[in-house]
Amino acid sequence: MSPVSYGMPNRKFKKNAPPARCARLLASETMIQSKVYMDWNATAPLLDEAREAILSGLDMAGNPSSVHGEGRAAKAALEQARRDVAALAGRDPAHVTFTSGATEAANWVLTPDFRMGRSPLPVGRLYVSAIEHPAIREGGRFPRERITEVPVLSSGVIDLDALDAHLAAHGKASHAAMIAVMLVNNETGIIQPVSEVTELVRAHGALLVVDAVQAAGRIDLAEHAGEADFLILSAHKLGGPRGVGALISRGEALMPAPLIRGGGQEKGHRSGTENLAGILGFAAAAKAAAIDMGERNARIATLRDRLETGMRHAAPDVIIHGADEPRVANTSFFSLPGLKSETGQIAFDLEGIALSAGSACSSGRIGESHVLSAMGFDPKLGALRISIGPATTEADVERTIEAFTRIAGRRRMAGAA
Repeated sequence: MSPVSYGMPNRKFKKNAPPARCARLLASETMIQSKVYMDWNATAPLLDEAREAILSGLDMAGNPSSVHGEGRAAKAALEQARRDVAALAGRDPAHVTFTSGATEAANWVLTPDFRMGRSPLPVGRLYVSAIEHPAIREGGRFPRERITEVPVLSSGVIDLDALDAHLAAHGKASHAAMIAVMLVNNETGIIQPVSEVTELVRAHGALLVVDAVQAAGRIDLAEHAGEADFLILSAHKLGGPRGVGALISRGEALMPAPLIRGGGQEKGHRSGTENLAGILGFAAAAKAAAIDMGERNARIATLRDRLETGMRHAAPDVIIHGADEPRVANTSFFSLPGLKSETGQIAFDLEGIALSAGSACSSGRIGESHVLSAMGFDPKLGALRISIGPATTEADVERTIEAFTRIAGRRRMAGAA
């Protein structure tokens, strides 16, 4: 990955400053000026292909709803983008509805107000796994008293027996049940057994919503979540622009009531003139993600394994959460006993490494991880997430290991003092 320059101001040294201190300051400046980006789960850097597609969309004068030539050209580009996004998910393009992002998609689909054709199909209760992203855990348009949390095992995998018991108790007397579960956890990278969840859901006549945001481009969505009723995607996790996402349904007969009403765009499911430039960027990123996915992720897994080997060598007491479970190739979520999340994130930032303490969707707040808590860990333990991407290099990984080694060493010295 190309170095990121932050334009540091010129450092003025005090007269007769110790040479060693000057050297450390200069080394620090050099480090920061070529920062290593290891936070791809928060957002992926914009791909060149996506940037070009965005610019082409900005140059299109027509509104996709207009009937003149310019409008028809914009509509054609929009529909091609719909096909490209659908292909990544292995779904019918007719069932892709574009939104302003995954959070809007979640708020739209998580609702008690569904329709089967022209008939209402009330949904009585929402069941969410305990490790869901905040956009799902908030429950969309369900009132708080109609949301039930399903526990996970200490491994970080949803407790299927508990889910089965909840659905059996729910029955059908209080209308349909909806289950929301992520395919890949955004903190640990653990792949959830969505195929088995789907079997339970079908047996109980419930609806299934799958957050596939962190899974898209990293595993085959059709293989792992092909029978889910709804999939949620986000462009910027793929190297597309921020502010664009999609809800992909299994069919058109069963759909949630619109969240945004107006001119009837997107078949009346999501009104408002489509963000054509953003959607074209989304589609370009989706196409790029589908190319050589297996080969790309095998290379990323090698880098991730090298990183974790280096961390274990530097600090044998490091805890790598989910290391024994199926994970996507790019994610490492770890705790270093004695190091708080906020302290660790700042320490790595000063070392020139950009990483996170988990979800980046909480307005910059660094709080205790609900994922760690759900897995049975003391949330005060703290954890940091390294997530890498296609542009990450071996040199980036080695610099991260070196930074980790220095931080772990300072922790030991602080403890000895």
